Amino acid sequence: MINFLLLPILIPLITGVLLMFINKHVMLQRWVASISAFVTVIIAAMLAHKVHTEGIQTLNLSNWDAPFGITLVSDMLSALLVLTTSIISFACIIFSFRGIGQEREKFNYYASMSFLIVGVNGAFTTGDIFNLFVFFEVMLMSSYVLIVLGGTKIQLRESIKYLLVNVISSALFVIAVGYLYSVTGTLNMAHLSERIASISADGQLGIITVIGVLFMIVFGLKGAVFPLFFWLPGSYYAPPAPVMAIFGALLTKVGVYSITRTYSLLFYHEGGTIQALLGVMAVLSIIFGVIGAIAYWDIKKIIIYNIITAVGVILAGVASMNEDALAGSVFYIIHDMIVKAALFLLVGIMIAITGTSNLKQISGLIKNYPGLAWTFFIASLALAGIPPLSGFVGKLLLIKGVFDAEHYWTGAIILMSSLFVLFSVMKIFINGFWGKPLTYKGEEKAPVRQLMAAPVILVILAVVYGVGADFVFPYISQAANILVNPDLYIDAVLKE
Repeated sequence: MINFLLLPILIPLITGVLLMFINKHVMLQRWVASISAFVTVIIAAMLAHKVHTEGIQTLNLSNWDAPFGITLVSDMLSALLVLTTSIISFACIIFSFRGIGQEREKFNYYASMSFLIVGVNGAFTTGDIFNLFVFFEVMLMSSYVLIVLGGTKIQLRESIKYLLVNVISSALFVIAVGYLYSVTGTLNMAHLSERIASISADGQLGIITVIGVLFMIVFGLKGAVFPLFFWLPGSYYAPPAPVMAIFGALLTKVGVYSITRTYSLLFYHEGGTIQALLGVMAVLSIIFGVIGAIAYWDIKKIIIYNIITAVGVILAGVASMNEDALAGSVFYIIHDMIVKAALFLLVGIMIAITGTSNLKQISGLIKNYPGLAWTFFIASLALAGIPPLSGFVGKLLLIKGVFDAEHYWTGAIILMSSLFVLFSVMKIFINGFWGKPLTYKGEEKAPVRQLMAAPVILVILAVVYGVGADFVFPYISQAANILVNPDLYIDAVLKE
């Protein structure tokens, strides 16, 4: 019997291979991709429930037990992120039916989406740091196709920068893994934790700190953490709305997850240098993300810079490294994935109607599109953390944990950033939806009703996630508990 742990990786992998053979049959591709994505959501939900009731799930993919074989591990953090990824990918596929264009659909668009989900779910599930690199590469190769698919001038220009940055970060990743293996003699993350603990006990902290900082650079590039976010605004601006949504919601979060996992499991023995560095990078990410969000009048750029702000907020909780802060980070990362995907899709609809992303050329959309307007309004409130929506609960837990860690300036900056985030998205709402209605060329061709289904699903989910926080919190608390107590993860993997 195939383990639940493997299915969220195996289903999109088989789907991607199948879709490559039917790439000219658009309607069949849509059915196969959407059914596969929906089944993956169901399987991921069952996996999360199984982890909640039975504890950490592991699967050795060979006759070799951990730490010698390839191991997949699903703790609650992994299971929740796989579930969120599956939901967002389903929504983006539904949106793509009318939001991507048949010319792109015929060139392995849905296959590339499926392979990207293989990489993302694999990265969240692997228990081996070299296989984390492998799944990163699967995810990135798929993203290379998606970012250039369509061949517009801006896509071709930005894809070069995106490719160069990721090739460099991948090379650094291999170097970091090589150094780590040379010092510890293992690649299994649970076993690495034990080996690093013994090396730290022997007083050899210097080499561990250097390797930890190198991994911070690698994952900082992937997650767009200050000062390594320079590539993100242009690269994420280039592709069409559903690709922009899945990039903004998922790809940077894989980098954030990798920092969270490696810092809490591998480098927590280190003397505090990495923790201090992470805290500084988180705060500067918040500041520069906010500056970008309020400075631009391009609706895509505003949401893109809010990605950087959110990455900083999440990592501020990780740097504080107590249970409340980590619970807040886990709650917030799921919230941000859902809301960012919804906002990018809504912005995509606005562009489909108006033909522009320049906010100064958009006005009065609420008259003809009230559903779009109020859905955007609710998503904006959720993003800014207005109670009782999802952003409020995560940020409240996170700030409590940050203050408990005596990082008072960090907590104050997070609170201030909420006001600026609200200002940046309300700028879109006030200027784009209110005011005198304008006439837009080709407006009547925009399939607004069909496109609205996916973002409405995500916004409803964000509302339920916030209002139903009491139901969700045991899952969040379980995830944070494992991050705070890595011995639980180690014992589950090594069967000690």
